[in-house]
Amino acid sequence: MSFSFHSVKSSVHELKNVTTIAVCGLLIALNAVLGLLTIVISNILQIRFSLLAMAVSGILYGPVVGGIVGAVGDIVNYMLRPSGPFFPGFTLNAILSGFIYGLILYKKPVTVWRVLAANTIVMLLVNYLLNSLWLSIMYGQAFLAVLSVRIVTNLILLPINVTMLYTLIKFIQKLPVFRLKKTR
Repeated sequence: MSFSFHSVKSSVHELKNVTTIAVCGLLIALNAVLGLLTIVISNILQIRFSLLAMAVSGILYGPVVGGIVGAVGDIVNYMLRPSGPFFPGFTLNAILSGFIYGLILYKKPVTVWRVLAANTIVMLLVNYLLNSLWLSIMYGQAFLAVLSVRIVTNLILLPINVTMLYTLIKFIQKLPVFRLKKTR
């Protein structure tokens, strides 16, 4: 799972393909629809599905495309359903998440362990640390106080996100668009 400049370069090359652009447009639209769907368990625990479309873009087209889809998807989701002031840190989080999913899962065998690794890195770096930092900046709360509240939520969501993403990937691998990707 080492960093690969080849996967970044290959992902940039994917942007030259019209099919990639079209599928990414569909994934951004799907991200917007999924962004409207949330299962609220409590005030601090919500299951969101929009990560699935962003992760799939990274899996199919690599880290650069995953980051772009994450950024555009975040902005579109905010425009459709703003919740508080716009904060560019959350767009950065979406870019990083899509990039990480692409970096770990693009053109690599998909295993539960690889999906767990990608989700764990996104959970620790993006959801736990950066989201907590942005929330503490936005609302003037102590960073450590925000961290302490968010740890339980992220630990609960990790197996849920891994299960959702792994199941979706296994389904997508049976679709013609994925088979086309493997033959190029």
